[in-house]
Amino acid sequence: MERPRARLLEGAAWEAARPKILTIVFGLFAICGYQFSPRIADLGDTRLWRTNTRAVYGPLDAMSRHTIRLDRIRAHWCDMLRVAGSLTMGTVRAYDLIRMLSADGRTTGLGDAFAHYGRIFKTLHLLQFISDSGYRRMIGTQLNVQEGRHRLARKICFGNRGQLRQRYREGMENQLGTLGLALNAVVWWNTLYLDAAVKQLREQGFPATEDMCARLSPIRYDHINFLGRYAFTRTDLTTGLRPFHEQAANAESY
Repeated sequence: MERPRARLLEGAAWEAARPKILTIVFGLFAICGYQFSPRIADLGDTRLWRTNTRAVYGPLDAMSRHTIRLDRIRAHWCDMLRVAGSLTMGTVRAYDLIRMLSADGRTTGLGDAFAHYGRIFKTLHLLQFISDSGYRRMIGTQLNVQEGRHRLARKICFGNRGQLRQRYREGMENQLGTLGLALNAVVWWNTLYLDAAVKQLREQGFPATEDMCARLSPIRYDHINFLGRYAFTRTDLTTGLRPFHEQAANAESY
């Protein structure tokens, strides 16, 4: 079930440039069974929404004056479920779907239903973000991981600062696919050696606890030289890992 979430995150990344459709993204995540937990910019200007106009929310009453239209959600519920099925099965990309739901900057009827549905979960997210410090730390940790991945991608794709400046040509998207392949190769390499290093330290009696290991990251790149020519013609790839450097030589690059 990781692939549907990845497809939704693809649309969520595009959404960052268009905050008006943020609520649609909340709705898409929720109907597919996931929780969207972004860091909200301009938190003080963000609206809280209610489903019951007669309910009394105490101190939050003045902050939740806007009402979610449940009737619009009910009117499009069957179509919303079909959208969820299409996203889960991978027959439509979240990026393309969001564009269809907000064509020419105007939200369609189905898009409006998703927006109202998403406001339920956006409001719950905001309330938890405000009241739960652990939830805020969790979001911060997730963002740090994602930002670290972006830094590694920029380090790999350093030409033109990682920007594709030429006009579109068929197959150009393969450049981004290749970047993803190279990035995953770095993560895989680092993961293999981090795991081996932890095992070696434990065999030598060093108390490498789970808390310590939780702070390790496979997206570090200080030890990698990204310049030069790379040849992938070797057919006699040996098994096993390269020996670790001694502590005095830790500053050297691989």
